[in-house]
Amino acid sequence: MRAAALCIAAFLAATGAPALAAPQPGAAYGDRMVLQRGEPIVVEGKAAPGGEVAGTLGAERQTARADATGLFRLTFAPRAASPEPLDLTLADSTGRTVLRDLLVGEVWLCSGQSNMELPVARALNTANELRMAADPQLRLLKVPQFTAAVEQSVFGTPAEWQEATPASAEIFSATCFYTGKRLRADLGVPVGLIQSSWGGSAASAWMSPQAVAALHGAEALSLLQLYDRDPFAAAVAFAPRWHDWWRAGDEGNEPWTNSDSLAWQKIPQFSFWNAWKGSGLDTRPTANVWLRQSFTLTAEQAAAGDGRLAIGAIDDLDMTWVNGEPVGYTFGWGVERSYRVPAEYLRAGANEVLIAASNDWDTGGFFGGPERLHFTPAGGAPIPLGADWDYSVGKLTQMPPRAPWDAVAGLGVMHNAMIAPLGSMRLAGVAWYQGEADVGQPGYDSRLAQLFAGWRRQFGDRARMLVVQLANYGARVDRPGESGWAVLREEQRQGVLADSNAALVTAIDLGEPSDIHPANKNVLGRRLALAAQGTALPAPGSAIASGGTVTVSFTGVEGDLRAYGGPYPLGVELCGPAPASCRFVLARIEGSRLLIAEDGLSATRLRYLWADAPVANLFDARDLPLPGFELAIER
Repeated sequence: MRAAALCIAAFLAATGAPALAAPQPGAAYGDRMVLQRGEPIVVEGKAAPGGEVAGTLGAERQTARADATGLFRLTFAPRAASPEPLDLTLADSTGRTVLRDLLVGEVWLCSGQSNMELPVARALNTANELRMAADPQLRLLKVPQFTAAVEQSVFGTPAEWQEATPASAEIFSATCFYTGKRLRADLGVPVGLIQSSWGGSAASAWMSPQAVAALHGAEALSLLQLYDRDPFAAAVAFAPRWHDWWRAGDEGNEPWTNSDSLAWQKIPQFSFWNAWKGSGLDTRPTANVWLRQSFTLTAEQAAAGDGRLAIGAIDDLDMTWVNGEPVGYTFGWGVERSYRVPAEYLRAGANEVLIAASNDWDTGGFFGGPERLHFTPAGGAPIPLGADWDYSVGKLTQMPPRAPWDAVAGLGVMHNAMIAPLGSMRLAGVAWYQGEADVGQPGYDSRLAQLFAGWRRQFGDRARMLVVQLANYGARVDRPGESGWAVLREEQRQGVLADSNAALVTAIDLGEPSDIHPANKNVLGRRLALAAQGTALPAPGSAIASGGTVTVSFTGVEGDLRAYGGPYPLGVELCGPAPASCRFVLARIEGSRLLIAEDGLSATRLRYLWADAPVANLFDARDLPLPGFELAIER
């Protein structure tokens, strides 16, 4: 019944139909939810515009008046954690809505990309963990995956709170589930977990509008708002940036104005271009490939009005033109493209469709069959575009600029559809596991600062922030070198250091060099639960050189440090200012410190585990590892 009510509410909001006959709570409020203990309990929702809404939570009653759009907000007094179920009643002159079986405890949001999304079914020891998953005081809410150019008040499809059972846990985030399971054991209070994650997503996709404006400027925010109103106009406004990028990389060439400037061949088959044997794309599918086709219109069809171009789905990204004019830009390997083509772009006779398809990983090009590709003139029947397209491999191999509404790297598009609808409910904090998509893009610490600020504006300024330092992944090395993954790990650490209520939880020892999705989320969840409770985890403190010895001190270390598998920690480096000056050194353990004899070479920095896939063997007495880091050496 709750799901049906949410569907109706979303439909009425979208269509402008009259309000429901009773107040409706926000998208994330429902039966079996958990309310955050020790914080004001904020309940937002929709009701008849201007009407008074009365809310009753247990024995407490509060009232509020809905504004001109129907939005209301009730605030109840903070409560202590309790497993005793509460009912929440919302009523006005039109009727009432009752939410049942609400508990009070700890509520955590778990967000990020695929390593946060990876479900319990793909983690370690699945059969035994699911056998023990049932817990009526552990409640789960999985947010559906949608994007939006502007903030939404409802999810793309309704979401419901569920008790933890083998069935509900199996498809839920493993990292999040094991964090909540440990919190339940340690705290003995109800725990609510909200999973809002998306594989491959960039940090920018999860930013609030305020963060987008702060980091990318008002123009980017304005372009998002334009896309929400008119996707065609937004594509036209974005196209000059794409055009400039291509011209700069291809000696001023403009295939969209003169497609004959390219060398064309017939596609071998209508499929992903990975299957085009002998094309070069079968061995190197990461490419920008031009695709060309034409369709014929009568004079009457061309003059009938705006048409519609459907090009199916393109893996990963397309920029599309009709007769040299831009009509659309979309990122998304399974997303159907349908673009408006203004009447003034069309002409009697042959009309050219030109697609610049860009693939950054795995398969590229056409996704599905040719029956999905057609042009529909105003008031007419679809004209098939067929399977006999031309193709030309572009000179540029890097990915083109990304539009602000881009699905996985857009600006705030996941926040708008998957965080904003959570409303102003109070949370204990946020667990964030993301960064793989941001490797090689400087300024991750600044992005973290904006993410933290956005979450606290929405969920309360006392919300604690937990950041998972990326796991070890990629090629193993036997000598020092530069590493984009290590740089991002250090920026994660710096972002946490700059915040007074945040913690870094490293996964640098839990990864698999050949698998970007390591399965050991069980141990990671236990570490996150420690950090959630404020337990100090091992972290670098200082590196001080004196008398020919560099002494490295740490915080959050319990007992003496230990090096597994040998007498010395692995991956310790001394470095001078130059990038190529780093060298491995032996570090002697003395209690909770490391002592390093200087080697007579310049040493201004100390690095630890500075590689994509380092081997971590330094732990404290609790078996907690030291994170990867870089420290300036003090003298």
